[in-house]
Amino acid sequence: MSRSNRTEHIRLTSHPEPGGKAAFPIQWGAADARARGPIVGTVSRAQDRNVIGSHGGSYAVYRALAVSAGALDPIRRPDLTNTFPAATIGPFPQWSDPEKIVALDPWGHLVAENFRKEIAEGADIRPSIAVTRARLDLPEIRGALVAKRLKPDGEVVHANGSVSVVKIAIDPVWYLPGLAKRFGASETELRRTLFEQTAGMFPELVTRPDMKVFLPPIGGTTVYLFGDVAKLPDHRTRITCRVHDECNGSDVFGSDICTCRPYLIHGIEESARGAQEGGLGLVVYNRKEGRALGEVTKFLVYNARKRQEDGDAAAAYFERTECVAGVQDARFQQLMPDTIHWLGLKRIDRFLSMSDMKYDALTGQGIDIVERVPIPLELIPADAHVEIAAKKAAGYYAEEIPTAKDLTDTVGRSLEKY
Repeated sequence: MSRSNRTEHIRLTSHPEPGGKAAFPIQWGAADARARGPIVGTVSRAQDRNVIGSHGGSYAVYRALAVSAGALDPIRRPDLTNTFPAATIGPFPQWSDPEKIVALDPWGHLVAENFRKEIAEGADIRPSIAVTRARLDLPEIRGALVAKRLKPDGEVVHANGSVSVVKIAIDPVWYLPGLAKRFGASETELRRTLFEQTAGMFPELVTRPDMKVFLPPIGGTTVYLFGDVAKLPDHRTRITCRVHDECNGSDVFGSDICTCRPYLIHGIEESARGAQEGGLGLVVYNRKEGRALGEVTKFLVYNARKRQEDGDAAAAYFERTECVAGVQDARFQQLMPDTIHWLGLKRIDRFLSMSDMKYDALTGQGIDIVERVPIPLELIPADAHVEIAAKKAAGYYAEEIPTAKDLTDTVGRSLEKY
């Protein structure tokens, strides 16, 4: 990249452009993409920006490093040729209901289609959602074929154990008035807290009340759809769903101190089976590492749990987290239902989760849940019984509520190695 593309002039965005009229006004909850307006969070034409923050979620900072290193032209615009979605998603009625979706742009995968003219004229309008097709290849699924829990059908599950999916990446796009309402706060209070707790990283939060949309620098969501996506609009379609919050140590590396990978794999297997039976399977994977407290905090909590005077214990499971982090859980599932609304769903037939927080968030947003499915006991690693016992005692869903003796026996067995 030629460094001549950079300018020494720093353009502040803490005040509106002269003239006061936005190039691309946003009407959140409008009935179609053009009436709603595009989300423009890039810097190639600063006068077009109509949101706080920039595209790419947590990766926006890496983009800045690439520009700083001279590897990326700061005014370069992406070529969106042939990037259109590999499967049709929507539109659904929920997309035009500002009460249903406040944490993502429902039109974010249709940017090239809806704003072709503006892009051709130089506007830097970028997708915040991408839809592609892929195959998952997991050893546990091959094991399920060997055990005959699954059978290959050549469409969803293949003879070599791979599973066909539609894979959807979603970057966060926050509509601040709706977000504040979800959390029971005023918009002013939310803006000020976001500004203060990021050390003033986004001054427009407190100086630009005219900008109602924020692109936060956080991880997004990946959706995996199993089966015929064309069945989404048919509300008779039986839906199997696992909503999963990221746990890198378990999900990727198989750490046995928690139930995360076993529950994720169970969700994938059940979703594949649901698709084979004529329904749709759905796994929603949210980047909320360590209960959204981060991996450093999570590992500190692990140490505190195992080194406490009486050893790792269900009774102190949540308390140890609060001692280190100041809060037991920062995942706050109020925004999670937005992905379900974006898919046009009003009902989940089999919800593969024990979490009361997830269940309450979904039902509180008007999504019916027919059946709740806990993790099978045989899938719980030995070192994770403390976690599961603590969660059951805290009110997480279980088909049988354990007695105090059950919890004591379970925890005792899991601690024998220590």
